[in-house]
Amino acid sequence: MNAQIDFSSKTPYHVQAEHILRQMINTEKYRSGAILPNEVELAQELKISRNTLRQAINRLVNEGLLIRKKGVGTTVNTLGRASSNARNWMSFSQEMKALGITIKNYELHICWEQAAPEVTRFFRVASDMRMLRMSRVRGSEQAPIVYFYSYFNPAIGMTGEEDFTQPLYTMLEQRYGVIVHKSVEEVSAMLADEELAAKLGIRVGDPILRRKRLVLDATGFPVEFNVGYYRADSFTYRIEAEK
Repeated sequence: MNAQIDFSSKTPYHVQAEHILRQMINTEKYRSGAILPNEVELAQELKISRNTLRQAINRLVNEGLLIRKKGVGTTVNTLGRASSNARNWMSFSQEMKALGITIKNYELHICWEQAAPEVTRFFRVASDMRMLRMSRVRGSEQAPIVYFYSYFNPAIGMTGEEDFTQPLYTMLEQRYGVIVHKSVEEVSAMLADEELAAKLGIRVGDPILRRKRLVLDATGFPVEFNVGYYRADSFTYRIEAEK
């Protein structure tokens, strides 16, 4: 390990240790399944206490990036468990990039259809209006993580010919001048039916997380109505609050 703690920095030691660990576990050695050095060795190498190091490791375990196995040690989660932060929301592409996970697109479908009443109410359009619907299955190179679908405000002027392989919100900003600002989200637990099980590569009845996301710009203009279904073994929804 080349990186070391900067004891002259104002950044807390456990935060520095976390950054060092993130760099370390993204190397080929540890992503291939190598066990991390034990806490005693790591703490000695970084010249910090075990308690300080444990704070950093616990953060990565809570995010699903590391897995502790009793009697074995700590290893990288090779499924690439995604984590979403309710305080600083991002697109799925941004979430995965922040975790150093390479995105794989398993399915992508674009169509025009009449949406459900809750969708048309959100966009404040006629109930019989046909709307652009994008659905896709995305994940890491190892396995699917999420199946989701999105409807977009017809006033944006999208055609369905857009390049949806690039980050969605980047495309909306660069092509249409739409800058997303606010996300209103609802998260609930459910069991996978046959369709969701097939898309996510799990068994019928396995637990999944359903996340509904209503996206608006800074003026309150409704941009996107999105619903995502996440594998519960590959996704963590983390909430941070300050008073």
